[in-house]
Amino acid sequence: MLDAGSNTVRLAVCDVGDGVPLPVHTAKWKLRLSEHVGSDGCLGEPATERLVKALNEATAMAGQWAAPEPLAFATAVVRDAPDRVDVLRAVHRRTGLRLRVLPGEAEARLTFLGARRWMGWRSGPLALFDIGGGSLEVAFGRGRTPEFAASLPLGANRLTNEFFATADPPTPADVSALRRNVRHQLRDVSARIRWEHPNTAVATSRTFQQLARLCGAAPGRHGPFIDRVLRRRDLRRAIDRLASLPADERAELPGISGPRARQSLAGAIVGHTAMKLSGAKTLVICPWALREGILLRYLEDGADWWADLEQHDDAKRVGLDGVPREPRLPETRPLRVTAQPSPS
Repeated sequence: MLDAGSNTVRLAVCDVGDGVPLPVHTAKWKLRLSEHVGSDGCLGEPATERLVKALNEATAMAGQWAAPEPLAFATAVVRDAPDRVDVLRAVHRRTGLRLRVLPGEAEARLTFLGARRWMGWRSGPLALFDIGGGSLEVAFGRGRTPEFAASLPLGANRLTNEFFATADPPTPADVSALRRNVRHQLRDVSARIRWEHPNTAVATSRTFQQLARLCGAAPGRHGPFIDRVLRRRDLRRAIDRLASLPADERAELPGISGPRARQSLAGAIVGHTAMKLSGAKTLVICPWALREGILLRYLEDGADWWADLEQHDDAKRVGLDGVPREPRLPETRPLRVTAQPSPS
């Protein structure tokens, strides 16, 4: 599987013989595509060239492990680019890969599936939060798939570029402006989460993993089976710490990597606000997320499900050959919100 995100391209070669995606080999290529996005939001040729080069190297490495053609997908950094169709066609022409771009709500649903399978049925009604570079995915459900799922433009890198571009560390006014924006956009989704009263709230993504480590969770080298939680009160204190430091000093903190140091404050504000508004005092850190959700859906529903997914365009569905078509995407349900008073 190949995952093209805001910061990296990740390759995961998995053994799926027993119907469970067990990693055999992983590798990543640091691209930082979000840093190469133009003022108009387009990726352009230089970023596309970096993406193509990484995908070719990853495909060659997958071949060394005798893996079949990878399932390749891209997240918000490509999905939101105005020139995404040109980028996807260039990737197909120069690598032979069909790079899928899922709608944000579909990402939330598939991430929920991965988290549900990791957490198991004993976790009960489950709420999911996933912070990426470009978007925040939220979902809730009692079964295998969520009853509602939403994707919001609250990615850590997106918000950093929008609110924290002029000062490092950002000013208190910049931090307050970001908080207001996040609260406004999370109002309806968090009201639904509070109304549902989930038994368990989980967090996926590297952003949440690094924030949990900053707040005292076990390091990644201890393996995926160690219990890790992120407490809201600890995250609130971590925000003050991150806000007082420039990005290069944040990178020296436990868990905060150099490439993600600049966006760590925005990610922490989004995470804390989501927890507070939804009433979650703790989040369980779940190692399975979108990649595992896609693999599980592929294993359970077959190759036809994956073949039916096409890159999506806001105005029309366009195939790599330029012919408009209507793809079949994962079934979704509309978000219905019951208004609730905001927590104090």
